[in-house]
Amino acid sequence: MDKNEHSLLSAMPVQAFSLKLARTTIRMHHTPSWKINKVNPDHDLIICLTGRAHYDLNGEETVLEPGMAMLIPAYQRFQGRYAGSGETLTGVAQHFSLELFGRGDVVGQMDLRRCVQLSNWDMLEPLVRHFRNTPQGTATTLAAHHQFMVLLLAYLDDALIGWRTAARAPHDQDQLSLQIMLTASRLAADPVGAGALNEALEAVPYNPDYFRRAFRDRIGLTPQKYRELKRMEFAVNRLGVGLSVKEVAAELGYSDPYFFSRMFKQYIGASPSRYRWAGSAPIELDENA
Repeated sequence: MDKNEHSLLSAMPVQAFSLKLARTTIRMHHTPSWKINKVNPDHDLIICLTGRAHYDLNGEETVLEPGMAMLIPAYQRFQGRYAGSGETLTGVAQHFSLELFGRGDVVGQMDLRRCVQLSNWDMLEPLVRHFRNTPQGTATTLAAHHQFMVLLLAYLDDALIGWRTAARAPHDQDQLSLQIMLTASRLAADPVGAGALNEALEAVPYNPDYFRRAFRDRIGLTPQKYRELKRMEFAVNRLGVGLSVKEVAAELGYSDPYFFSRMFKQYIGASPSRYRWAGSAPIELDENA
């Protein structure tokens, strides 16, 4: 599994996903007498802050400890009980659904590790505590929605084993959406490679013209224009660390810096010189600098 495929959700346009929080956050605060045995109609992401819990999901046993996150899939019966040694079990549990292009369950198309230690827990722990402690009233807020997306992406990055690309027939619309997402991720991950576009398109089991139309319908750009957008976003970052317009153009394979500048302005909306930084202050340069 390529690393970029683990992080492809982060690279996708925000409009590609529809995250729904089924209810306000469950603020876990359990003593040694706590037990649970139920089925939820939505996916449930649980993150532990303190204490320990023992879960049984259809015979698969898991112990959840601080800094660990666990996914309970929708409609899967689970049992849970306190497993600590006196410390109160605290954390958060959030019921959710995540759709891709409004056409199907993204999580259901992933092979995931059930429970993971979050690799960037030092940074995530304050967010989890804030997410848990912020009053929400009777409905989820926009802030809670955004905070949970960060936590969900962190879990998925650590838990993703692979994608179920062969689980359905190629003409299935959910499978088509998944292939579009994988292709978009590959294009975003390799902005410099000369053959990246052809390689990405050759990897999909569809007629090229049909796939290009479907890609444009869902992403809003053709694969070629989407790749060019990602190349210009890469250029923004390179200009931001102090490279000249000419250097960035050459890095992206443009022999003519003026043509690169026109392409940059077309996709980004401003000339590349406006994105070039020296130290901490932006400076204006000639387009061929």
